[in-house]
Amino acid sequence: MKDIKILSIETSCDETSAAVVVNGREVLSNIIASQIDIHTKFGGVVPEVASRKHIEVISAVVQEAIEKANVTFDEIDAVGVTYGPGLVGALLVGMQYAKSLAYAIGKPLIGVNHIEGHICANFIEHKDLKPPFVCLVVSGGHTFIVHMKDFGEFEVIGQTRDDAAGEAYDKVARAIGLGYPGGPKIDKLSKEGNPEAIKFPRANFHDDTLDFSFSGLKSAVLNYLNKMEMTGQEINKADVAASFQKALVDVLVDNVIKTCRLKKVDKIAIAGGVASNSTLRQALISEGEKNAIKVLFPSPILCTDNAAMIGSAAYFEYINGRTAELNLNAVPNLKLGQR
Repeated sequence: MKDIKILSIETSCDETSAAVVVNGREVLSNIIASQIDIHTKFGGVVPEVASRKHIEVISAVVQEAIEKANVTFDEIDAVGVTYGPGLVGALLVGMQYAKSLAYAIGKPLIGVNHIEGHICANFIEHKDLKPPFVCLVVSGGHTFIVHMKDFGEFEVIGQTRDDAAGEAYDKVARAIGLGYPGGPKIDKLSKEGNPEAIKFPRANFHDDTLDFSFSGLKSAVLNYLNKMEMTGQEINKADVAASFQKALVDVLVDNVIKTCRLKKVDKIAIAGGVASNSTLRQALISEGEKNAIKVLFPSPILCTDNAAMIGSAAYFEYINGRTAELNLNAVPNLKLGQR
């Protein structure tokens, strides 16, 4: 059977990435040009700045991906690209480049859902992984629990109703003076703090749902900081970080374990930037062992936004005959499973 080589492009937020992936699991190259240093001084991603930077570097990133993979454009079977969800201007840069390239080299175009890409990162890391399994997608912009029934077949079991987990991390980090990006900085600082020091709330809905809500937790942290400042009390930043993180992680772990019981699944795959968080990893592994559930993680480079995961997702679309027309447009609020 012929190997399928996908050239993939990812520009949904502030990373410009291109990769060459074989059969959805073997990565020949995965080039990532990060903009983190540029956006740090703004305290978060500025969409217009991100779009302009993508334009500056995308040609060089794609060329480097091809050279590092030691392939030619003729050897590529299809061009995969993220078309949503994400920042519309950033998405358009990657899409216009991918469409032009697919047309120029006469190869099919494949539109990929960014969240599906995060899930498929696990197929690269774990070569023998097959559905069904439950996936927890946690990143700066997304928090989902997904039941993956088959390749390309997803059921959303729970999702955030307001802030994504990573967004809550960034806002709390900013409030306690840690800066951007918040997730790694809170994770590091929380190791010096007591996670039981402050009792922050966990959102529980009255209806029968496994959805999340983190805006109340974020507000509780801000209110605590304001109260301490107004009464002249010293704030222990490490305790605030540890207590906030425990409240957030507890809810993520509880809901994903409940999903496994509900769907009678014994595998959890984690995806997204927050999947690198050490407290989340430890808590999931611990609860997984108690419940005879295997917990799988991608390596840190595959947790961030990258084109290799898009190439994996594009492969499964390709073998199912789902290619896109050249009039494909960006869908900034694209839903999981929507095509």
